[in-house]
Amino acid sequence: MSLIKPSLSFQQIINMNVGFFGIQYSFGLQQTAVGPLYSFLGAHEGELPLLFLAGPVTGLLIQPIIGALSDKTWHPKYGRRKPFFLIGAIACSLCLFAFPFSRSLWMAAGLLWILDAANNTAMEPYRAFIADKLPSEQLATGFLTQSFFTGLGITLANVSLFVFQSFIKGQSEVGIPYWVYGSFFVGSFCSITSVLWSVMKTPEIPPSDEELILMRAQKRNFLDPFFEIFEAIGDMPRVMWQLALVYLFQWYALFIYWQYVPLSIARSVWNTSSEENIQLYEEAAAWTGLVNGFYNIITFLSAFFLVSLAKKFGPKWVHIVCLLAATVSLLILPNIHDKYLLFAPMIGFGVAWASMMGVPYLLVVESLPKERYGVYMGIINMMIVIPMIIQTLSFGAIFENILGSDPRNAISFAGVLLAIAAIATSFIPTQESKIPQS
Repeated sequence: MSLIKPSLSFQQIINMNVGFFGIQYSFGLQQTAVGPLYSFLGAHEGELPLLFLAGPVTGLLIQPIIGALSDKTWHPKYGRRKPFFLIGAIACSLCLFAFPFSRSLWMAAGLLWILDAANNTAMEPYRAFIADKLPSEQLATGFLTQSFFTGLGITLANVSLFVFQSFIKGQSEVGIPYWVYGSFFVGSFCSITSVLWSVMKTPEIPPSDEELILMRAQKRNFLDPFFEIFEAIGDMPRVMWQLALVYLFQWYALFIYWQYVPLSIARSVWNTSSEENIQLYEEAAAWTGLVNGFYNIITFLSAFFLVSLAKKFGPKWVHIVCLLAATVSLLILPNIHDKYLLFAPMIGFGVAWASMMGVPYLLVVESLPKERYGVYMGIINMMIVIPMIIQTLSFGAIFENILGSDPRNAISFAGVLLAIAAIATSFIPTQESKIPQS
């Protein structure tokens, strides 16, 4: 007999997702600040994909394992998912504090590996947390509230880069500007405090007596999570395979964008690169933070509007339109030479980012067994990070041999890939992507 989940108030849904804000603040710094920090430490443009390998690899390894573990976890005081939020947030906070003290390129790369592992430990159970707590008619609100906090967290991370760059001068002996320190210190504070808020404000739904008996009866060993992951992949519903195709193009494109947008803007607006004029490149990197902050403002402003659209038209069609809007944005962006006009195409990209962070989960969640929410949310993350790994291993050659080592061409190439992702979304059956009307 399935448990009838009580509906939550809007305030309760907000409280349970506040922790996502701190996780995404950290992610925003990874998007915008880590690339320039690598450049300050002497990285060349063609090396960036490999230096960003930490994110997809740790996501591939950590998230499905954490999902499988959390499915089988229950503590009367600490719950099922919340212990993993807290452990990840503490480690993330420590790494963010240490990051700007990097003394070499490879020290920074090593810290990124640890930071990504911590972020993935905290983030993976959050998707399952929504599915655990909310009835079907509130799933859209729950997942798109996470889109709201994604936009808010990344916005503040990017705006902090611009603000601190304007007011904090000087640099460390290895060439890292002091304004970078300020952004990472704020991120360290936000990471732990926001997760603590959600942990303290939101009780988890305890498993039934039958589920507890089954959990306690199972003998556990180190390999159990891996067996669970492979078994779940074998049982995966068809709609998840279709989503994997969408994600192949969508996340390959996004990883290109995050790696190369500061370099593209430096070329198109400042007519320079990190290797030609480091001072102008600092200005470009800080302005990129403002541009990225703007599209994330659009993300959190549009997230709840997408809830109503998803209920009215279905999440499939909402996602297709949003991907096409992002396509147009990235095709326009490299051709803009006025820094103030860069914000215009980011409107479409920001709405699309809101969709990417919430709507695809609505396409599949009703097809998933509740006792496997954690592991399947981890597998969905595998669908995100495998394209990123492919990108890190393949895009350096594409960048140099096909795109002429021009970061502006890289951004246009990402736009084309998002159009292909929209086409792939159209093949997902509409009847599998319905969500209940509230």
